[in-house]
Amino acid sequence: MSKITAIILAVLTLIVIYGVGIYNRILTSDENIKASWSEVLNQYQRRADLIPNLVNTVKGFAKQEKDVLTGVVEARAKASSFQVSPEILNNAALFQQFNQAQNQLGSALSRLLVTVERYPELKSNQNFLALQTQLEGTENRIAVARKRYIAKVRDYNLMVRKFPGNIIASLSGFKAKPNFSVANEAVISTPPTVNFNTPEPGAKPPANAPRINNSPVPATQ
Repeated sequence: MSKITAIILAVLTLIVIYGVGIYNRILTSDENIKASWSEVLNQYQRRADLIPNLVNTVKGFAKQEKDVLTGVVEARAKASSFQVSPEILNNAALFQQFNQAQNQLGSALSRLLVTVERYPELKSNQNFLALQTQLEGTENRIAVARKRYIAKVRDYNLMVRKFPGNIIASLSGFKAKPNFSVANEAVISTPPTVNFNTPEPGAKPPANAPRINNSPVPATQ
């Protein structure tokens, strides 16, 4: 074997080893994304499981809020009926549809929570207070799970788009993945506050405190 041949083989060996290393990092990142996604789904399901009890509790004190209650039930049904398959992580359109369904459920739930402010007896109900605590904890977990997922997808997408990772990714069938789209990702880093206590007159919330939409909800005639 000539010296030149030996050098060429050594270089090719180093290239293969380097390529395998990149492939393994991409594969590991892909598996981490799947694990993070499972946690997001678990927390969304936890929220969905709390809603029936929450709706029934509110209904016992505020039957006249039929439109708001119906909106929550229908939004939950739509979000829960969405067929989540492994392909969703590689399909931007499906991912967008799933995200919209969850956002609609969150909006409907926010309107219900605003409605609660009209009923002091409901806010002091022990069952409702327990649900309040569970819901707040769930919203915190959702925020944390989404934040972790966003970070892992961002790192993965950079890996498969930058050279030389893009070459290995292309040869191995790895593609960039869709991610949660928010106007301000800082919002996700701070879980929303679920607070059913009526603030003191003239009190102002902290400037940076995330809030659930508290626009007035029209009363059902």
